[in-house]
Amino acid sequence: MIVDARNREINLGSHVRYVDTGTVGEVTDSKVENDASWVKIDKTNLWYLANKLELLNDEDFKTKTYHDDKDIDIEAIKNSEKCLRMLRYLPVQLMVEDSFILSFFNDS
Repeated sequence: MIVDARNREINLGSHVRYVDTGTVGEVTDSKVENDASWVKIDKTNLWYLANKLELLNDEDFKTKTYHDDKDIDIEAIKNSEKCLRMLRYLPVQLMVEDSFILSFFNDS
């Protein structure tokens, strides 16, 4: 039995969070090597020590659906409240279609 940092059982298909970085994903595989339990997460396709993971409840794990057919409104993103709050503290770079980077800096 593979358990998380709180001794809760981790199963295939469970959603977990890596406590050191906050990486969240679905468990796709697990193994035990040299008395250490490992879990593979779909988002990164990397193996994580199970005792460094936190099992998430369904209400803790939220997914977002993105539609490829929607146009992205860069001005709306720049003017969004969340983006404006972030800009108060650090520069933000946005990659657009892998061709150039837009940089936004707080002038205040």
